[in-house]
Amino acid sequence: MGLLVAIGEAVRVEGFALGGATVLVAEDPAAVRRAWESLPSDVAVVVLTPKAAAALADGSVPVEGVLTAIMPP
Repeated sequence: MGLLVAIGEAVRVEGFALGGATVLVAEDPAAVRRAWESLPSDVAVVVLTPKAAAALADGSVPVEGVLTAIMPP
């Protein structure tokens, strides 16, 4: 079974750790891109905050076979 990862601002993603998700806190666009590039190979789902999704909208390459969801604002 693959991992669930949440990427974004601490206040929006830290609660995911209670459900067993891997949380990658990224408070600015550069940190979001670093987190995205460091995803483990066994990730199945990535949940992004709206700000994190915007930071990746510039053309970051999607990870093949990984479902990505964006939290509502």
